[in-house]
Amino acid sequence: MKTRDKIFTLLSKSDTVLSGEAISRELGISRVSVWKHIRWLINAGIPITASAKGYMLEPDEDSLTQFGFGDRKDRIHVYQHLPSTMDQAATLARGGCPDFTVVVAERQTRGRGRLARVWLSTDGGLYFTVVVRPDLPIDLAHLVNLAAAVEISALLRFTYSIDAWLKWPNDILVDGRKICGCLSQMEIEGGLIGFLSIGIGLNVNNDPGPVSPPAVSMKQLLERAVSRRKVLLDFLERFEARLSSINPPVLIEDWKRYNNTIGREVSVVTATKTYAGRAVDIDDQGGLVVEHDDGSRETVIYGDCFYN
Repeated sequence: MKTRDKIFTLLSKSDTVLSGEAISRELGISRVSVWKHIRWLINAGIPITASAKGYMLEPDEDSLTQFGFGDRKDRIHVYQHLPSTMDQAATLARGGCPDFTVVVAERQTRGRGRLARVWLSTDGGLYFTVVVRPDLPIDLAHLVNLAAAVEISALLRFTYSIDAWLKWPNDILVDGRKICGCLSQMEIEGGLIGFLSIGIGLNVNNDPGPVSPPAVSMKQLLERAVSRRKVLLDFLERFEARLSSINPPVLIEDWKRYNNTIGREVSVVTATKTYAGRAVDIDDQGGLVVEHDDGSRETVIYGDCFYN
């Protein structure tokens, strides 16, 4: 463990001020060295208060600083501002970053939604992209997107008692209002999945209404602030467990259990065509089966789904 990590751990375990002398003695380094490391942590955004008596880590459950992520911190890259977490994640993935590398941004200036739409990122939301390298054939790649949406929905339901429903392909709604959206990007290497980037925008402590109605946040629903760090860590645990032993039929059934798309009249817009009819099922690859008025059916792999 690096010295900065050790100092952060000591401060996080203490509920009182720790003197530079106490840290120096515990770690076997000079007080000057302690101060240099403390100054580096403060400059990195760690909320440490320095006084004549020593140092204290201010409680900040919502902090997304890398040092708060425990064993995952070396795979989590946190930025104050980025054009897009998807773009930065793709750069890291092409450079060989490990499975479940995560890029988080407090704000995105060019966040992306489906069909090249802009994803507006307001303060207090959770905006991140996860790089995964699943052992799956290319024709099942869409299931990874479904898995992410299922696990976000389950987290909202079972940890926060939020009545979250899945809208195909990967939006999450509460009382018809959007609380989360997902977007995936895949690159192929030698006929196999090289990596998938799963971008997620979750309304946590932000107020999304003024910029993207109808939408809602966890804070608005729960009437209290929520720790974004805890939300992210809990999701990563769930998502990693799901992908480590992914079972397509079980995943499809889990998605169906908490969806509100099947049975509705829909219009699915793709870059080249609009499919209109009744959503009757999803297939074993996650495609939406749309039945037309004449009884014929088409399967749509990806698109923007609107309820009619």
